[in-house]
Formats: sequence, C-alpha cells, structure tokens
Amino acid sequence: MSQQAFLTSVRQFMDTAASHIDLPEGLAERIAQCNSTYSVRFGVKLRGRIYSFEGWRAVHSEHIEPVKGGIRYAPDADQDEVEALAALMSLKCALVNVPFGGSKGALKINPSDWSEDELERITRRFTQELARRDLIHPGRNVPAPDMGTGEREMAWMADEYRRIGKADAMNQNACVTGKPVVRGGIEGRVEATGRGLQYALRAYLEHPDTPAINGKKSVNGLSVVVQGFGNVGFHAAKFLAQDGARIVGIVEHDKAIFDTVGLDVDSVAEFRRETGSIGGFPGAQSVPSEQGLSYMAADILIPAAKENAITKENCDDINYKLVVEAANGPVTAEAEANLVKRGIIVLPDLYVNAGGVVVSYFEWVKNITHLPFGLMDKRQKISSGTALVSALEEIAGRPLDEAKRAQLAHETGEIDVVRSGLEEIMIRAFADIMQTKSRLDPSVTLRTAAYVVTIARIAEYYRAIGL
Repeated sequence: MSQQAFLTSVRQFMDTAASHIDLPEGLAERIAQCNSTYSVRFGVKLRGRIYSFEGWRAVHSEHIEPVKGGIRYAPDADQDEVEALAALMSLKCALVNVPFGGSKGALKINPSDWSEDELERITRRFTQELARRDLIHPGRNVPAPDMGTGEREMAWMADEYRRIGKADAMNQNACVTGKPVVRGGIEGRVEATGRGLQYALRAYLEHPDTPAINGKKSVNGLSVVVQGFGNVGFHAAKFLAQDGARIVGIVEHDKAIFDTVGLDVDSVAEFRRETGSIGGFPGAQSVPSEQGLSYMAADILIPAAKENAITKENCDDINYKLVVEAANGPVTAEAEANLVKRGIIVLPDLYVNAGGVVVSYFEWVKNITHLPFGLMDKRQKISSGTALVSALEEIAGRPLDEAKRAQLAHETGEIDVVRSGLEEIMIRAFADIMQTKSRLDPSVTLRTAAYVVTIARIAEYYRAIGL
C-alpha cells in the first residue's frame, strides 16, 4: 500500500475528530497541514564514485518550539510518509503534554547496503544539509532515532553539529536526542517506546471504564502476538512477558514463529543474532511472514513494524480482541472501521508509542539544564529510605528480610526517575482520553477521543497567538 494512503488515513482521523470540536472556520485545515517540507538531494564520494541520496525533513506545526521528531533510514521512504509522521508527532506531543511541535525526517537509503564508515559519512553530510536550514537545532528542531537509525547515528549527528558550530557551545548536545548515555543521552531512552507501551496497556486494562479481556483486567495470562521484532517490538514483548503475558507469536519480515505455551523473548533475540532470522526457532512453528497476522487467534496484537500493516484487504482475517499500535499508523482508517464493527478495540499509536518522545524530552531537558536526573535529591532519598526501614523494624520488633530492605532503601538512579516520570505521564494521558470519550458519543473510538484531546490543545495554542 502507498504512503499516500498513510497520509490520507491520518488526515481522515483528524477530520473525524475535528467534527467533535467547535473550531473557528479554517483552523482545522490549518492544524491538519504541514507547515513546510524540505527536500534535499546530496552527493557523497564512496567506493571511488559519487552516490546521490534523497532525504526530507517535514515540520508539521510550530505552535510551540522546538519541534521534535525522529529521522528514519528506509529504502521506501517518501515525502507523504514523512508528512504523515510529522503530523502524528504534533498530536502525540500535545496528547502527553510535552512542549514540542511535530517534525519528522527520512533518508531514502537501505542501511544494510553500506558499511559503518560509509553510513557515518552519509549521515554527516545529511546533518550538514539539515543544519544549513536550522532543521537540526537545540531550540528549533530536534531529531531523534527512528526506523533504521539509533544511538550511533544520533552521536554522529550531534558531533557533526558541534563541528559546524551553529548553536552556542553550551547547548549543542541538545540538538538531537537518543544519543548514547556517554555522549549526553539518558538512561532508559532505548527502551522508552516499549516501556511506554507497557505502561499504556496497564493504564488501559486497569481503568474502571474499559472492558476486561477474557475476564482479566491485567495482562497476566493474556496471549500476545507481536508484529515487528526491532527495538520497539522486542522491548514491548519483553516487558509484557515480565508482566505475565504469553508471547505466543512473533512476526518478522521474512518469517513468523508461534508457540501457544509462550516464546522466550530473549532466546528468540539471541537466536536471530546467531542465525540472521527468527525462522526455525527451536520448539516453535515457523510459517511465511504473510500468514503471520492471521495464523493464530490471540488476545492482543501489537503491530510494531511499519504503517499500513492492517488494511481493508486483510483486516477481516485477523482474530484479536485488542490491537495495541506500537508502530506509527499500522491500522488504516478503513481497516479500523471494519475492526470496530467486529468489536475489536484499537489502542491508538499517538498514545501507545509516545514513550519515545516523552523520554526524549527528559533527555533534552537534561542537556539544556546540564543536570543529571536524580542528582540533587539522591542522598536525601537514601536517608529517607533508611529511616523508613528503621521505623518499620522498630514497629515490627524484628529485622526486615533483605529483599524488603533493599526495596525500601535502594539508591534512586536516573533510570528510576525516567521510568517513574514516563509511567505518570502515560497514566495521565489515558485518563484525559477516557474523560474526553465519556463526554462524547459512546460510539466514539479511543483514537477519535485521543485526537480530540490533541487537536483541542493545539487549537488553544493557536488562539493564544491570535491565529
């Protein structure tokens, strides 16, 4: 399916939500449109010749700056995809109340075609092109990792930006997020989107107004199929398994594997590192990838790969009770309408995968303030925890066991602060969605309610500046 369909779906979702909000004439259209999209073509001398590359950086909304959004490396990237992803970034930032506008970038490239040294030269040239137009800047536009990129690419971009010297030296590190911790990153950023999904699903299941799944209001014992076993899919599967879920299926681009008892997520990841594929994992059934979404019924499907995974062509063949969108735009507007008719609930992407931008915000704040999280009150918390242990032991008249002592008196580190902050934000965001849903028509989906929350907030920003 074309990326134009992805952009069309996003705009259709926005139009549906806007119909529930009293907006000044023309404002809904203004919010839906990308403010600007920069297209670049540049050359890099590699392997004794000049290779040309094409990339984009879209800025959806500058109602608040800096704007924020990842950069993906993919051979099928195009402008429509980048603009749709930029719009989703504006919406998810508004939903979780992170003070960023939305942006997105892409380079049309297959990373596996190039060596690490070649990728570094390509990335540095792309950074130069973006920096010339302030499309990478700590106060205006802050990229992050996405599909095909990670900590390595962000470190290269940050270093190239430092060399160029476009911003004051104090804040240059804040030009991108998702950096390695030793280069100004933050603990918990790599796991952030998967961890955010864990908290989002908990918030959904524990809310008093959401239906139980197989009589359960927790993930413990529920069966889960994960489509896409990259960074997001792996961490989501790992954390849900820790909560007691059975990961009964993993669907990748080449093969899909299933085991009704449950797959060991770490073992599957290790097997893929050794063999290059999840296919043939010992004890599991291996089937062609195209059969993966419909091969086995389960309680929960987590599409964590790319957009347009579930369309009107295949949505009737899947059999789940809840679809949790870890990827951006995996369910098209037409497919969701059919799923809703069948009683299948969709927990939408702009909420579920917002964990990445939340922790990116924490990293950006850390870089701007030059103060590690948890540093100022670290000793005070240790003292408080030790005092609490002593008080409880005095009341009980006996020592606490070592596990309980460690839990109460443990040293709070940056990762603890990050996870705690992320969980609180995800819980509050879901409460906002449900509160909005309760005052709208009962038939309104969770996605529409989430879009209503975000569009209303962005509209308030525009009204505040007199638009």
